[in-house]
Amino acid sequence: MRSLILLPAVLLLAACQSMEPISSAPGDAQAPVQETAVPAETTPADAPVGQETYSSEEIVAEASKFFGKASADVAQAVEKVFAQYGRPNAYIIGEEGSGAVVVGLRYGRGTLQYKGGDSMPVYWQGPSVGWDWGGNASKVVTLVYNLRNTGQLFQRFPGVEGSLYLAAGIGVNYQQSGNIVMAPMRTGVGLRAGANAGYLHYTRKPSVIPF
Repeated sequence: MRSLILLPAVLLLAACQSMEPISSAPGDAQAPVQETAVPAETTPADAPVGQETYSSEEIVAEASKFFGKASADVAQAVEKVFAQYGRPNAYIIGEEGSGAVVVGLRYGRGTLQYKGGDSMPVYWQGPSVGWDWGGNASKVVTLVYNLRNTGQLFQRFPGVEGSLYLAAGIGVNYQQSGNIVMAPMRTGVGLRAGANAGYLHYTRKPSVIPF
């Protein structure tokens, strides 16, 4: 049984590590414009995070370019998050893979971006709720709220029950630990990606162990 659980972990982690950088351009999901390879760390692991915040216009512009979707579509999802939580003081932009062989798993990698230009690589992994089969890959933009220092990010964030919704082909759900709220927005993955996420463990380095 243990080997069945870890098999998708090994396969998904290998797939995530071998992914080519994602590219996108407004209005053309296939046009290579923006590289999103994880950069070298430019921010100390436990450095304070500035409390300047991003406007909805800034997030919509960045997410539209990354997803390759029209700004009006992305704005529907962004506006719903902003209406509930306001302006984020950081965001994560990246890619992930998920799949299930008896037990569902999810692995991802991306860049934590602060207002003002500082950034650092971030990884995440976690089990999903549900006994199903299959897999998918997706682009993810996660809005981050109330982060005071980068060390606070590296923990487990349970999904908020009943928070999943779809807006213009973008799936959004919330994760929360204490006062820190994460709002992942995913495209190209369908309902399963958000509905089955039990929790995600954000880490400084990639890990095969999803727990």
